[in-house]
Amino acid sequence: MSSSPSDDALADEFRLAMGRFATGVTVLTTFAGGHDHAMTANAITSVSMDPLLVLVCVEVEARFHDAVTEAGVWGVSVLSARQRPVAEWLATRGRPLHGQLDRVAHRRGAATGVALLDGALASIECRTTDLHPAGDHSIVVGEVVSLSTTDHPGDALVYYRSRYTTLP
Repeated sequence: MSSSPSDDALADEFRLAMGRFATGVTVLTTFAGGHDHAMTANAITSVSMDPLLVLVCVEVEARFHDAVTEAGVWGVSVLSARQRPVAEWLATRGRPLHGQLDRVAHRRGAATGVALLDGALASIECRTTDLHPAGDHSIVVGEVVSLSTTDHPGDALVYYRSRYTTLP
């Protein structure tokens, strides 16, 4: 890398570097304006054990950003390897808002009413506690109000080097 790369070259190198960091794949969900909102995300992490907090990073320009800000509650479904088509569908920009979960098996979370995906390795329901601006994204911090894990987890869906893969 040159000593003074252009902004575009630096951004490309940044994407390449971050692509070397393997992450799990999740679907974030919320309900606002009379509609389910969902997006595939890998920018999620645990924050605190007392209280139980997680954070997600959401692009400010994404439809999901306004929805999660309005709703104040959201869900996280940690995807299994079998759910790759769901991850791909909910990562598709410009997909219709209406009925985007019609072909995705899900249930309503008891604590928040948001959609949680059937077959997920784990499901977490959160109530937003903080929203922090961070460049072209917002960091959304949520307190865990409910969670569940599967008894027979199967392989995890993982994102690495700009591709989906699996991890036993």
